[in-house]
Amino acid sequence: MLSKVLSRRRMMASLAGAAALPAFAKFGGVEIGVCGGAGDFKKAEQAGFDYYEPGAAAIAAMSQPDFDDFRKLVRDSRIRCSSVNSLIRTLKIVGPEGNLAAVKNYLNSTLDRCRELGTTIAVWGSASSRNVPEGFSREEATRQIVTFLRAAGDIAKDRGMVLAIEPLQKSESNIINSGAESLQFIREAAHPAVKTIIDYYHMRRENEDPQIVVTGRDQIVHFHFADPEGRKWPKSPEEDPVYARFFELVKQIKFRGGISIEGSGSVDKDGAAGLEFFKRELT
Repeated sequence: MLSKVLSRRRMMASLAGAAALPAFAKFGGVEIGVCGGAGDFKKAEQAGFDYYEPGAAAIAAMSQPDFDDFRKLVRDSRIRCSSVNSLIRTLKIVGPEGNLAAVKNYLNSTLDRCRELGTTIAVWGSASSRNVPEGFSREEATRQIVTFLRAAGDIAKDRGMVLAIEPLQKSESNIINSGAESLQFIREAAHPAVKTIIDYYHMRRENEDPQIVVTGRDQIVHFHFADPEGRKWPKSPEEDPVYARFFELVKQIKFRGGISIEGSGSVDKDGAAGLEFFKRELT
């Protein structure tokens, strides 16, 4: 028991030390990260990003030796995996195959691993886990999602994390397609550890008014971002006419969280231009 306590103290001390390190980017108080596989973590650190966002399901699928190696890489670096995405890959929450007990078991072990990487925000998009089967009751699907959110919120809260709902465009998911819908689920779940993110790409694909940033300011904990034309890494303010208003609203609410680039591109080819883009838009 004592060894476990000491081990946890060492882990927390390590994370606290990392938090004290100076940020690389952090433009206007906003941290800039990038989504990707574990293999690109070091590149993101070297390029100057503030944090890295891997897929939780991929972390869960790692063998113990591979996870130990990745954890060491993260702990030895100046950045952390402060957020994760792709939370659930194969399990179902909605429909006749929904299995909350299995989902809870999975989340317990997966978020334990993520916590060791410094994660505080677990993004739940995972369309395959929440899509409503044809002919299945929408009312029952809503009930299943709310039940899941409360259970997942408990699991996240116990680990000092927040579960963040990600609205997805209709071509990917047939439920929770807008920030407004996500906020409705947050109200119904009524759990302090259940919040939302806004993904700029999905927001634009659904033609949602960027004013949702202000409407949801108390519930938005994170952003994903990509050029809506081709879902590419952003580089120029001329790419999309809504960029200016979006960033104006982000600054208006004094957002102090992370914006993760999630799109086609690479740290090697697009990292410098991506960081310069956010510096220009946020400062």
